[in-house]
Amino acid sequence: MSGIQTAQVVNATIYLNGKTLLGRAAEVKLPEITAAMKEHSALGMVGKFELPAGFEKMEGEIVWNSFYADVLKSQADIFTAYSLQCRSSWELWSSQGRDREAPLVTFLTVQFKSFPLGEFKQHEGVSLTTKFSCTYVKQVLDGQDILELDVLANIYKAGGRDLLSNYRCLLYTSPSPRDKRQ
Repeated sequence: MSGIQTAQVVNATIYLNGKTLLGRAAEVKLPEITAAMKEHSALGMVGKFELPAGFEKMEGEIVWNSFYADVLKSQADIFTAYSLQCRSSWELWSSQGRDREAPLVTFLTVQFKSFPLGEFKQHEGVSLTTKFSCTYVKQVLDGQDILELDVLANIYKAGGRDLLSNYRCLLYTSPSPRDKRQ
């Protein structure tokens, strides 16, 4: 039977350096992958357009639902990169109910850049937000690579396709003796 199908992702858990943080984070905001665009204009053209020139910095944040000393101790260290993983469940729904469920996993390498001390109000729980910068992200849905970006290794893959392989080859190939200028 054909009809409308819709997908949803609800809820998630995060892992820091492989340790589960189930029930501790109230919210996680993963980085947004944004292309850095360069405007191009030239004589004879009736307009301008943009070309990709790399990527903007990636940032995210975690909102903790309380003070967890073991977690926050590591996040106070701004000099260390950490492995952060966000695991969630992707579901496909139709008029017949849930047709399919698959894991959606996002792997990140992050450095924490803020340390919350808290905001205290009478009769309210304390929530603490830590912000992080990200140098690596890979997202996988049901074992299929969706996206991978490693800004320190010049890797960008979409759907498993390496879109910077020629770029890396040009950057890392030694010049031939003919290319050397005397």
